[in-house]
Amino acid sequence: MRFEPSELAQGMAYHPFLLTPSRHPPDFSVNTVLTQPHYFPLPLPHPYPTAPFPKLPASLPGAPPYMTADDVLSQGRHLRQLRTLEPEEDGIQDDPKVNLESKELWEEFHALGTEMVITKTGRRMFPGYKVRVSGLDKKAKYIFLMDIVAADDCRYKFHNSRWMVAGKADPEMPKRMYIHPDSPSTGEQWMQKVVSFHKLKLTNNISDTHGYTILNSMHKYQPRFHLVRANDILKLPYSTFRTYVFKETEFIAVTAYQNEKVSESELGIRIRL
Repeated sequence: MRFEPSELAQGMAYHPFLLTPSRHPPDFSVNTVLTQPHYFPLPLPHPYPTAPFPKLPASLPGAPPYMTADDVLSQGRHLRQLRTLEPEEDGIQDDPKVNLESKELWEEFHALGTEMVITKTGRRMFPGYKVRVSGLDKKAKYIFLMDIVAADDCRYKFHNSRWMVAGKADPEMPKRMYIHPDSPSTGEQWMQKVVSFHKLKLTNNISDTHGYTILNSMHKYQPRFHLVRANDILKLPYSTFRTYVFKETEFIAVTAYQNEKVSESELGIRIRL
């Protein structure tokens, strides 16, 4: 399924599972990404202290004991016990609406061709990704997440003052989901503030063990915001994801700015701030 132009014109596209921006896109449905190793890079509390904590693959020696979606799925004997966690209340009704904050700033960069610098040690996004959410059930609990997926299957180069396709995309790194640290929180708590993902960091270090989002330089990406009604993070692999995509947040990952207009704009904005 593709987004209709009318949806993109509204600045926000909603689809419960799949973003398909290119003719032959990779499969980045939420269900598919959830089953990839290290999808949840943040350390999650083990719900059953007496059970053995899942071990990381030997390819990541010395890494902290992160629980991935695969770890949860592999513990089949425990999954039946998830229903004993705090149950969802009956009669919950919501109609979530998500608006991108600093929309004008994103549009300004989008018009130039947004470039997002990635580094070995990890770098925060600029502009920062922030949203405001309404229409949630005040008492129900929600988990907010964000991930960044390939916008197409191409590699790019900046030539003659413009971006152009330079060939087929490099193999993608394992996709990681960034869970907002305030998750889970009640709908009332989420709606009282601007939800910022400023702690999310981008890297090109394929051996990263910090939970940063790994991207390929000179490739185009699309951030996605996910909203899940759930009272426990361990329920994520079995929950319904509501996914929101803002086309103006699309960017090309670079190790250094290619378009001087983009670097000048960032410098000017940071000075004003």
